[in-house]
Amino acid sequence: MNPFDRELTQRLDEWRDQSLLRELRAVQSPQGARIQVNGRELLNFSSNDYLGLASHPALKEAAVRAIERFGAGAGASRLISGSLSPHHELDETLAAFKGTEAALSFSSGYTTAVGTICALLGRDDWVLIDRLVHASIVDAARLSSARLRVFRHNDLDDLQRILRQVNRRRANSISGSPRPRVLIVTESVFSMTGTLAPLKELVQIKDAAGAWLMVDEAHATGLYGPNRRGLADELGVGDRIEIQMGTLGKAVGAAGGFICGSRPLIHLLVNRARSFVFSTAPPPAAAAAATAGICVIQSDEGARRVTRLWNSVSSLEAQLRAHAPSLARHASRSAILPVVVGLESKALDAASVLQERGLFVPAIRYPSVRRGAAQLRVSITAMHSDADISALASALASSVNPL
Repeated sequence: MNPFDRELTQRLDEWRDQSLLRELRAVQSPQGARIQVNGRELLNFSSNDYLGLASHPALKEAAVRAIERFGAGAGASRLISGSLSPHHELDETLAAFKGTEAALSFSSGYTTAVGTICALLGRDDWVLIDRLVHASIVDAARLSSARLRVFRHNDLDDLQRILRQVNRRRANSISGSPRPRVLIVTESVFSMTGTLAPLKELVQIKDAAGAWLMVDEAHATGLYGPNRRGLADELGVGDRIEIQMGTLGKAVGAAGGFICGSRPLIHLLVNRARSFVFSTAPPPAAAAAATAGICVIQSDEGARRVTRLWNSVSSLEAQLRAHAPSLARHASRSAILPVVVGLESKALDAASVLQERGLFVPAIRYPSVRRGAAQLRVSITAMHSDADISALASALASSVNPL
């Protein structure tokens, strides 16, 4: 073994000893309530396909039509010749769906966060992020060169304390230079905990501080509000949030990420978001499928699927309260149920036991969560039956000991 591979192998061995090594699993089926893993059918409680649209006929048909008309690839970045009709149709559909002036789609949620935050902020600016935001937002904040501050999860007092410090430093900025910008970034539904951000209060705080607010609705788009736009829609504050972010690979059932907001914001991103400017445009099939997914979400069928999802979430909560109170959640209405077990090895053992019982529930470990706080991340979808939910509740109650 050469020195390069020897060192990498040593690192891998260290991660394995700490129960942190990951392996890719080959899934031999579409996403659904059941999936095939290593030739075995398992009840799937791992997917973010909350409404079961990833295999919906309308999305598949839209993707096929796009391939037949536009081919498999876009051929260039959107600022060259790759801005195909499906991309423009998706952007227009997103803006109408979210009720904003304009929208811009990206190849992934990760590139959306990195491109947007880095385009908006520079070295003299400030970015304040919730401690539990997604890794893409953390990386974007660091790459932007802005001064980074982290506030405790959903802790408004801590955020205001940091804002007071930041505003004192802004007041002392060099005379004649542009006033440093302040961007607050949060998720609306947090991906690992399922907790909800206090968006009404955050809007009030950012307005009083003269800051901007960016909200990642990745795990809320399609599920909340009278128009199913997200948690900001449900709370009636969408028009007071400068930057609305989301992804297309969860409830929408396709792939990609997006920003919705004002026309100047979108025009700036087209010109300055490096992950947009310097990337080949997403496949036209992905854009067409996402457009179809948004249309399904807004339909009566979409409303029925959302209702079925929330009924399943309520059923699981009720069964856990009855048979495993320590696992039941007492706040936050979301399709994500975290079961914190502590040690990474304990989480792996619990996931293995559940898999033996026919349920696929992944163990989430560092760096997705902090060390020693490994968990099982249960996600419910509209495709789960009452029997599926009962099987999950029974397996969790008899097999898992939370921290």
